[in-house]
Amino acid sequence: MKKGQLHVVSTGKQPPEKLADIAGDIHPYVDAIHIREKTKTAKEIYELVKLFLANQVPLSKIIINDRVDVAYATKVHGVHLAYHSLPIALVKDHFPEMKIGCSVHSLEEAQQAEVQGADYITYGHVFATNSKPGLAPRGIESLVAVTRNTSIPVIAIGGIKPSDVKAVLESGAKGVAVMSGVLEADNPLEMAKAYAMNLSI
Repeated sequence: MKKGQLHVVSTGKQPPEKLADIAGDIHPYVDAIHIREKTKTAKEIYELVKLFLANQVPLSKIIINDRVDVAYATKVHGVHLAYHSLPIALVKDHFPEMKIGCSVHSLEEAQQAEVQGADYITYGHVFATNSKPGLAPRGIESLVAVTRNTSIPVIAIGGIKPSDVKAVLESGAKGVAVMSGVLEADNPLEMAKAYAMNLSI
């Protein structure tokens, strides 16, 4: 039985073919794969979705970050918004069937995202991570504050190792999101399995 979800988020550092190959390998063990490619055009993200599908990744597991247009056009599971993205309420109003996630970094932002209609939030970074050099992690206590004061699912992100999963779930989070911990591992499939195992009873 699954106790929490596993989201894998692209790093923007891998060639499309390699990312799609890894996604094809790991998708049976993950709940969502986020295409977070800030430098790619809408067409390039669309082509990446096609590569995912060619590698048997189901649309129901694909989430596109920021690009509402591509998410809608490709009929993927949903879109994940950041602080620079379109407002949650606007997207929800125009695309009521679309699942909407949102990245937040404080309790106030988390509560605002919930009020605006987000279906879930990612909160972090919880632990120290190479993707946020020099920035102090927010820690488990702040994660607890977010999970206790919001009612939508909270997915923790930032420096989370398989051995941290138990503490993250005990904080009230509904899952973890991982970037380089899976995608840049020597064996991404084995790492995805390790996280999945720790998210199960």
